[in-house]
Amino acid sequence: MAEKRDFYEVLGVSKTASKDEIKSAYRKLAKKYHPDLNHEPDAAKKFEEVQEAYDVLYDDNKRRQYDQFGMAAFSQGSSTGGAGNPFGEGFSSQGFGDIDLGDIFNSFFGGGASRSSYRNSGPQKGDDSLYRVRIGFMDAITGKTIKIPVNYDEPCSHCHGTGADSPSDIETCPYCGGTGYTTVQTRTPFGTMNQRTTCQHCGGKGKRVTHNCHVCGGQGYAHVRKDLEVRIPAGINAGQQIRVSGKGGRGLNGGPNGDLYVEVLVTAHPFFKRDGDDIHMDVPISFVDCALGTSIDIPTVYGEVSVKVPEGTQPDQILKLKGRGIKNLRTQKPGDMYIHIKVKTPAHLNRSQKDLLMEFQKQNAKENSTFDNWKKTFKK
Repeated sequence: MAEKRDFYEVLGVSKTASKDEIKSAYRKLAKKYHPDLNHEPDAAKKFEEVQEAYDVLYDDNKRRQYDQFGMAAFSQGSSTGGAGNPFGEGFSSQGFGDIDLGDIFNSFFGGGASRSSYRNSGPQKGDDSLYRVRIGFMDAITGKTIKIPVNYDEPCSHCHGTGADSPSDIETCPYCGGTGYTTVQTRTPFGTMNQRTTCQHCGGKGKRVTHNCHVCGGQGYAHVRKDLEVRIPAGINAGQQIRVSGKGGRGLNGGPNGDLYVEVLVTAHPFFKRDGDDIHMDVPISFVDCALGTSIDIPTVYGEVSVKVPEGTQPDQILKLKGRGIKNLRTQKPGDMYIHIKVKTPAHLNRSQKDLLMEFQKQNAKENSTFDNWKKTFKK
């Protein structure tokens, strides 16, 4: 026979461990290796080992004997009491000290030595559905009504989802008494256990229909295919969703349908770039207009607006148009618009234009060129 492991090692506690520490270690290991919960081949053996260690170390007298004589103190098998095979004579609390077995089974079976494997018999809301739709950039700014094809099940107009031709055609299931489940007693190595299973006669509903609805044939719903109108609100952003109540998956046991979520995808605009409720746009301007200043009509998402470009405007300078962005979906407060100045240098000049620029260059050189001024500040 193989030599038994040290009891302290089995429970994973020190030799100075308190009774509370021993109890806590035992609880964890008993749950881990309980043969009714763990179906590994060596689970039963490990559970027996844990049980025996606990029986000895939790009992003050047995622990003193074990600490003094080791395994030899129990060589005749008469001192450990409940350390025998826990599977021999059914399930009892012997050998478990003051540990409540309900605590062990509670986290697995919902309390006590019983199992549950039945469906909820009450009304349950159906699953939600998702539909993606792509709209244009300006449609997202101003809003739009669209039509989308949908397929869903709606409650029957006659029986309202019950499947019965009239309310009097519904009766409480006589087999489960309206609970939706039946209880079966099963003998296990640990004694008798109660197991709940879905009632096979009513399918877990707790009710039975004696006469089916003449409209839907007892199904309780009608399958619908149609184009559904959905209003896309002004200011919606890409990735946001619109909830359409009751157009999702069918509910169970008379429960309501789930919801349909329409996720909006937005096509990019060739010029406008959205950032939250703000709009950014690159605007090309000649270097002469930047140098002298000018006034230009800028297109915005809500129409054109006149903008003054200050004298001496630099490349990539940003001009802000307050309140010319997108109206917030909830607050209706508009964002801002940002104009990014992009200076355009002419690629082809006629002779007169070149002469004018050369004259400008000569005059500017007297005050040092832009490059020379920059280079003087450059340090390696």
